[in-house]
Amino acid sequence: MKLPDGPRLMSPLQILQLVIDPPKYLENCADKYGDRFTLRVLGNNSPPVVFFSHPQAIEAIFAGSEGLCPADQLELGRITHVFEPLTGPQSLIAKDGSEHQRLRQLLMPPLHGKQLPRYGEAIANIADSVTENWSVGDCISIRKYTARMSLQTILQVVLGLGPGYLMNQLQQTLETYLEWVNSPLNSLQFFWPALQKDLGAASPWGKFLRQRQQIDDLIYTAIGDRRREATGEDVLSLLISARDENGEGMSDQELRDQIITLLLLGYDTTASATAWVFYWIHKFPHIRDQLVAELQTLGSDSDPAEAVQLPYLTAVCREALRLHPIALISQPRVVRESVTIGGDRFQPGTVLVPCIHLAHRRSQTYPEPEKFRPERFLERRFSPYEYFPFGGGSRSCIGMALSLFEIKIIVATVLSRCQFSLADLGPVRPVRRGITIVPSDNFKLIVENIRPSLISSVV
Repeated sequence: MKLPDGPRLMSPLQILQLVIDPPKYLENCADKYGDRFTLRVLGNNSPPVVFFSHPQAIEAIFAGSEGLCPADQLELGRITHVFEPLTGPQSLIAKDGSEHQRLRQLLMPPLHGKQLPRYGEAIANIADSVTENWSVGDCISIRKYTARMSLQTILQVVLGLGPGYLMNQLQQTLETYLEWVNSPLNSLQFFWPALQKDLGAASPWGKFLRQRQQIDDLIYTAIGDRRREATGEDVLSLLISARDENGEGMSDQELRDQIITLLLLGYDTTASATAWVFYWIHKFPHIRDQLVAELQTLGSDSDPAEAVQLPYLTAVCREALRLHPIALISQPRVVRESVTIGGDRFQPGTVLVPCIHLAHRRSQTYPEPEKFRPERFLERRFSPYEYFPFGGGSRSCIGMALSLFEIKIIVATVLSRCQFSLADLGPVRPVRRGITIVPSDNFKLIVENIRPSLISSVV
């Protein structure tokens, strides 16, 4: 089997470059090797990892689990072992085949469709409460606040928690835990099992295990409370009441692993994507002004669900997610039976990676790909193989609808109430944080004016 070309560096050096500055490393590889290249980022003696960015190749990989190719040619959950210490063995992302399909069918209804408008007022209320102490002249780090909004949304909308001891403990413990997990140095441990040694509470892995146990205790308490209470409209209550085709619900372990997965893959990603929206619309004030003008068409005390339907707001959020998707790659697929993609035949064990970051920057698909231009999403519709900020195929992010809904409501709520200018603190750079890319710390906004909100946030 002849693999696509790629760097000849030893695996540890490739891993290091990918961890330190993944966007730059992937872009350099694409510049040198084209729209498919091979990396050795699982170890020198481990299977090769092939990255793809051409829409036809992406379609072939996504369709391999949806009937275009035999469904048993690719395994989808095996490569996620890196996340298992974080999410647990019963997480949706760790499952394949019928187990994956069962969990997805149980998880989908509370996170999509008619359920979403019911969460709108709660999210708008969270946005208002987090920003209520802002004053004219304040220089704020907006990502710090979008992170609070994202975490509060998970605690209130997903877990159904109200003010009290459990919510306070979870918030404090989760903030510490997620800061630790998402730091570049600590995240190396999940790629190298040799570093996963519990040498006591002061050791890196020992600290992680003890923090994880604290989180687990609190989440199991929340699950127990929900099982004893009447069913509510929060995601956890709906998941507890959900039944598969055999009438079986999820165990406490399954519920815990899905909640943790939503936390880890939905907290930083949504917060960072929202921060990028605020960055781009204030880097180009004419975009901000056009967006504010659209929001003003809603009238006073509008329902948050109305804002979500606004076309220019949708285009702005989509363009921000094009440049800064929730993750750089879609979930990898492992070749189970030999498969041919674009004339190349890949043998069992090869890891195939649809690369969101590179697919979103193809000049053939997106003219002037580095330019922030929301109008491109008003001018044409992109296929799910050209634009897939939440991944694609049967492994797309289960929380993508809720995440995009949340981003739109937060942006609409804050922007309809506050006028900002971009602080002149030097160039804002993309910086890795966990699995996502965030604006550098010098990205700050100055509050220029505060006015009555157009978005109703009365719960």
